[in-house]
Amino acid sequence: MPVQTLMKTTAQYRPYGWRAKIGLIVPSTNTINEPEFYRLAPEGVTIHTGRAINAGPATQENYDRMAQGVLEAADLIKTAEVDVVAYGCTSGSIVCSLDELCDGMSERVGVPAIATAGAAVAALRALGAKRIAVGTPYIDFVNQRERDFLEQYGFDVVSIQGLDLGHTQEERRDIGRVPPQSTFQLARAIDRTDADAIFLSCTNLATLDMIAAIEDELGKPVVTSNQATFWACLRLLGLSNAIPGYGRLLTDHLAPITRADYSLV
Repeated sequence: MPVQTLMKTTAQYRPYGWRAKIGLIVPSTNTINEPEFYRLAPEGVTIHTGRAINAGPATQENYDRMAQGVLEAADLIKTAEVDVVAYGCTSGSIVCSLDELCDGMSERVGVPAIATAGAAVAALRALGAKRIAVGTPYIDFVNQRERDFLEQYGFDVVSIQGLDLGHTQEERRDIGRVPPQSTFQLARAIDRTDADAIFLSCTNLATLDMIAAIEDELGKPVVTSNQATFWACLRLLGLSNAIPGYGRLLTDHLAPITRADYSLV
């Protein structure tokens, strides 16, 4: 058999990611996004990660430096031959340009790209939510940018509250130490009677174990950063898996999405 033919054949071999390989780029201090993605992954879907430097307090300068690191990480992720690439950082894809991040990753990797801020937009639109209650671990600078971003994309932010973490590098790490039970309390604190949905923002905030409990308690859908980003990766690839136990988004909204679903309209 000619060598060229053999190479074409083996290029199709995928012992684990035989349905899809997701490329995930996270801030270097993030310790929550990867394990939550692993928990959500259905059979035949694998996660392959890279990291972008996250050092210092939550400032525009440090977010810009991390955005450059995302593009550098995308060059490495390409070599894993992934089918979609995601930047797992909500604040980083709000404070920096969502479109530039997605375009840059897609150009480098050659596959569809999503960043968490865009995934949240697509998820909230899929749920038909217009009025959003937002809970974050962030400082006021980031919370204000998040409010502005969501309002720019057509949502009415009826409340927003942060945990005021991010004034120092250590505080940014502390986000990954917040217990999931605290996110339950945060959701109750931000809820308003006129809110259509709860959005718990930040990929380094542990939320998976609380989503169903919050939905049961408040009677409305819950979107979290990691849940929405994983959902968006599957739906960008046309995968219609329903994943029970982690909110209405992953069980009820199975249709494919496109870039238009997280673009300005």
